[in-house]
Amino acid sequence: MWSYLLKRLLSIIPVFIGLSLIVFLIMAMIPGNPAEALLGAWATPENVARINQQLRLDQPLYRQYLIWAGNILHGDFGRSYVLNRPVLDEVLQRLSATLVLGGSALLLSTVLGLLAGTVSAVRQFGWGDRLITLLVLLGISLPSFWIGLLMIMLFAVQLQWFPASGMYAIWGGGGWLDLLHHLALPAITLAIVATGVIARLTRTAMLEVLRQDFIRTARAKGLSERKVIYRHAFRMALVSVIPVIGIQAGFVLGGAVYIETVFQWPGLGAMLVKAVSTRDLLLVQGGVLVAAAAYVLINLCADILQALLDPRLKS
Repeated sequence: MWSYLLKRLLSIIPVFIGLSLIVFLIMAMIPGNPAEALLGAWATPENVARINQQLRLDQPLYRQYLIWAGNILHGDFGRSYVLNRPVLDEVLQRLSATLVLGGSALLLSTVLGLLAGTVSAVRQFGWGDRLITLLVLLGISLPSFWIGLLMIMLFAVQLQWFPASGMYAIWGGGGWLDLLHHLALPAITLAIVATGVIARLTRTAMLEVLRQDFIRTARAKGLSERKVIYRHAFRMALVSVIPVIGIQAGFVLGGAVYIETVFQWPGLGAMLVKAVSTRDLLLVQGGVLVAAAAYVLINLCADILQALLDPRLKS
């Protein structure tokens, strides 16, 4: 098992190098001069040349990447020209809000998806299975941002149960209760699609396990159906579902861009949308790189958890 974990840890090094290269090249291929976009009406040739020199845009492309990657290795992500503050400080501040939203949505989708998938498999072809399948298909098919708008119209505008935007109340806000009150709608909206995917794959994995010989043996020994399902079948099915949960973490981080914009959540996704519109080059690169690194680390944790649960990986 330790050799497996060591290989997984070493494998993320080229992944991080590839991520940094992809992020840098994508930003470099965007048409237009970032200096002119930043300066706007003050984009005189002298000012453009000065900004190009400050951002190292006057250097060859490979040299720009080496300078940027070298600075990142030393913990220097540069300085946001628009916000006039270090990129890393802004990214980490926004990342905490995104992790609150994304972590809540992932936890909610994992619990509901595993529960719905297990019930659907145990009651295969019953009315519960058919209802869950219908709800799952609807959840997977509908766009997240559209679901978010419906949530706002129904629960924030019509019923006025939850606030429509923000992380805390503007007047007199603060505390966990206020945070949970604002978190409910965006977290549920973000969790809907991931819940559907996890539920479908949990159902498939459970049906596979329930047909295996050791399940029939456990039943023949006189174990109760509850113990057979939750102590034996569910644990084996969970091994196959854990990597999918890690992949859904990436979907949650990506979907946060839309959900944070719809609900005006002050997270990393909303920051990236504004940074792209203002062509804040270093802020976009730093934000995307940190988000991608978070996704890689989450998948690494999922692989480690899978290795702990799967006896085939312990040797």
